[in-house]
Amino acid sequence: MTQTPSSSGREGGRSLKTRVKTARKRSLSSTLWLARQLNDPYVARAKREGLRSRAAYKLIEIDERWHFLKPGQRVVDLGAAPGGWSQVAARAVGAEAGRGRVLGIDLLEMEPLPGVEFKVMDFLEAEAPRQLMEWLGGKADVVLSDMAANATGHKKTDHLRIIGLVELAADFACEVLAEGGSFLAKVIQGGTEHELLARLKREFAVVRHVKPQASRADSAELYVLATGFRGAPGA
Repeated sequence: MTQTPSSSGREGGRSLKTRVKTARKRSLSSTLWLARQLNDPYVARAKREGLRSRAAYKLIEIDERWHFLKPGQRVVDLGAAPGGWSQVAARAVGAEAGRGRVLGIDLLEMEPLPGVEFKVMDFLEAEAPRQLMEWLGGKADVVLSDMAANATGHKKTDHLRIIGLVELAADFACEVLAEGGSFLAKVIQGGTEHELLARLKREFAVVRHVKPQASRADSAELYVLATGFRGAPGA
């Protein structure tokens, strides 16, 4: 699937951008967010192609470049709702045809998806790794995390919270991944992720920073892709 949006948003030299008027009960920030959504080509494309979210294209692009999702794999998607990444993973590993398995985990309910098993649970619970491996019937081949901590509006605080969440996701991944497995997670550029990267380089053979084109140009988000899990100590 090509990563270039199928619509440029322009026709005959005139911009087709949708303008949103500020409603009496809508804040300026909400109006700006809504305008960005309405004019985002990836949002429109996701609707046309039946994908749950624009975030699906980030995973599609990363996998097309690095090919870490393979038929028959067992995949865990942390913070899965609304399901864009689970949807892409299910297609990539063949879960829709009964080959691989995709298990989505979230605190929020999620509408059913073909080839995706979903559990409402907190991955931070002590029993979560054991329970997940019981559901999967073994260890996972891939752990995905497109989670982001709730924003406070304070840039440094938000960055630290996101890195903390990624570190917890990495802890979980290292408990449930099979040797040779992969971990993909959202991080934020900001200079405090060096300890996380150093830790991942000890645990995985290859660690890469990835900035997919589907990430908004004004966003500081990027992704860390760690492949070739070395295996849990003593395993």
